[in-house]
Amino acid sequence: MIQLDDLDRAILKLLKQDARLTISELADRLNRPESTIHFRIKKLIEKGVIDRYTIILGEPLKPKSVVVVYIETEIPVIEDFLEKYINHITKTLSMLPNVLAVARSGKNGIITLIGGETEEHVKKFVDDTIRTLPSLKKVEVFPFTDIVKGKDVIGFLVDV
Repeated sequence: MIQLDDLDRAILKLLKQDARLTISELADRLNRPESTIHFRIKKLIEKGVIDRYTIILGEPLKPKSVVVVYIETEIPVIEDFLEKYINHITKTLSMLPNVLAVARSGKNGIITLIGGETEEHVKKFVDDTIRTLPSLKKVEVFPFTDIVKGKDVIGFLVDV
């Protein structure tokens, strides 16, 4: 694991809040020379700590309703087909606009994060798109009622 000192963490914290800050602005806020900040950012990029600079979409583009869906598939008689089927489902889900994230969970499980304008829209999407997939053993839906930490993640994941 990469070791970060207090200055590295301070730089990252400021950039997470506003990735548009210039080296000069970072140096002023941290009371350090610009050359030090420039060097540290360069090293953080080289080490892969900073991968890219991006934006987080605001409230007008974020879904108003978000759910986590756990999908468990049946295990086929020929288990070699399971891997192909799981890959097919994850790729298919990844291409759909309401699907914000897709992850594998265990041998035959998939977890998806789904968003939409209303709870009804999300429910219809789950019923029409996910529950209709063949060979599913279980589909569980967990609605978000309040996001306590990580609200910006949704704005990062939304496709436009």
